[in-house]
Amino acid sequence: MSRSVAVEIAVQDAAGARTAIGAGADRLELCQALTVGGLTPSLGLLEQVLSTVDPSLVNVLVRPRGGGFVYSPDEAALVSADIRACVARGAGGVVIGALTATGEVDREALRRWRDAAGGATLVFHRAIDASANPFAVLDALQEEGVARVLTSGGSVRSIDGLPVLSRLAADSGPVEVMAGGGVRPGDITALIDAGVHAVHLSARRVVGAGTPAGPG
Repeated sequence: MSRSVAVEIAVQDAAGARTAIGAGADRLELCQALTVGGLTPSLGLLEQVLSTVDPSLVNVLVRPRGGGFVYSPDEAALVSADIRACVARGAGGVVIGALTATGEVDREALRRWRDAAGGATLVFHRAIDASANPFAVLDALQEEGVARVLTSGGSVRSIDGLPVLSRLAADSGPVEVMAGGGVRPGDITALIDAGVHAVHLSARRVVGAGTPAGPG
């Protein structure tokens, strides 16, 4: 029998949050604009969701724009401000990610965001799948105190990234490896057998429409 793992659901509104928790999700990722890969939700939406479900279960995607994961100083500063705002309102964690122009973890940005998050959970999103070396990224996340990483194993769909996911999970140390990216219910057993610690799906999958997209 496959071992049990945590299940995280990406949601875009309070109704989705209630549905996901009611369906048994262990935690949520809150974002908006999943059609462009997920962006930072408005503070109004965040407050509404935090008043609907246990705030400690809510991890907020903080991503100021679509596209790649190399950020200007102004963009990185905006992420810091948004992290502080999310944590001040009670979010349990934040979901972030940044790379250098050469495809490595942007440690300077990551450290600033870690400081802005205080004691909130820090999750690194699928920027790892756009990196030059996901195993080097994992090493950096271990060193920088990141709690969790969301990854498809470098593939469009997690089920196609099983070899990389298995290696990441085996070498993850204190970092939880969460499989995400086109996950379908029928994929979950294989992902668990590969050794991942959690799986990430979209609420659109829960309610029976659409396909998950992007870092969230």
